[in-house]
Amino acid sequence: MKIDNFEINETSPCFIIAELSANHNGDIEIAKKTIIAAKEAGANAIKLQTYTPDTLTIDCDNEYFQIHEGTLWDGKTLYELYGEAYTPWEWHEELFKLAKSEGMICFSSPFDKSAVDFLEELNVPAYKIASFEIQDIPLIEYAASKNKPMIMSTGIANLEDIQLAIDACHKMGNREIILLKCTSSYPAPLELANLKTIPDLKERFNVKVGFSDHTYGSLAPTVAVTLGARVIENFILDKSIGGPDADFSLDMNEFKDMVDKVRDTERLLGTVSYEISEKVRKNRKFARSLFLVSDVKAGERITENNVRSIRPGYGMHPKFLNEVLGKTFREDYLKGTPLNEKMIK
Repeated sequence: MKIDNFEINETSPCFIIAELSANHNGDIEIAKKTIIAAKEAGANAIKLQTYTPDTLTIDCDNEYFQIHEGTLWDGKTLYELYGEAYTPWEWHEELFKLAKSEGMICFSSPFDKSAVDFLEELNVPAYKIASFEIQDIPLIEYAASKNKPMIMSTGIANLEDIQLAIDACHKMGNREIILLKCTSSYPAPLELANLKTIPDLKERFNVKVGFSDHTYGSLAPTVAVTLGARVIENFILDKSIGGPDADFSLDMNEFKDMVDKVRDTERLLGTVSYEISEKVRKNRKFARSLFLVSDVKAGERITENNVRSIRPGYGMHPKFLNEVLGKTFREDYLKGTPLNEKMIK
């Protein structure tokens, strides 16, 4: 699967997405600086969110639309929150161009069909379905119909929700699907991360998998890579500006630390290989081999008293010990001589 020019497969580096989210605090210059900082920190892509308060909800303050769930946003109505957090659509083209000039991939999460139409005009290379939209099957079908890779977060989804979302993509002939393990708690406690779900998602649904992180620090995404995540999404900002998503976002240094740890983890994981590197090959001289452990005379029999498997590794392989026992030496040899075939009758 390719997103723009980035190949996502089992051997490619992780696709690391910096989520701008609401972390521009209503200032396009902050949004621009965040994109540049994300590039410097090592992100491959920047992701926006494309909605307005009116495409997400209605301006209503009855009990259904008030936030009282023990979140960072308690006391606000949904409309108020989204009005504070949204990225103005008139910014998108400029931010997309900046990202491209920085060598970054830029795409977005649409939250209704009008957002998909708008993003199509910007020729986005992929669509991201947010956790709370995974039940919006008409939206998923519409986005999937554009034949772009579909990245879907599973934060609030049960197995049936995930299957319905995948079926919606398949219905539109789109099988370019990445599921992101996600915990829709802001910030997410470690005990709710359940990262073992990542390989299960891959096997159960036969898709590529990743991790959308709302935890503190870089531990969770690093572990996610060891479990097969090929995509990592995280929030980035300058924490000094505050904003609705500040408490569970990484600042620039934290984000870079996360990227570095992910890349180090990839190097540690490497590939399945039984080849011996040149450095290791040189160290094989310290392995065991067959050596004379006493002086011997020509015609003397080879026994376990005069030949042993010891370090270093300049003699015959220890596997030949039983074969040479009982044979005789051609000449006199001194203790500490590595045994080789020419010394044996």
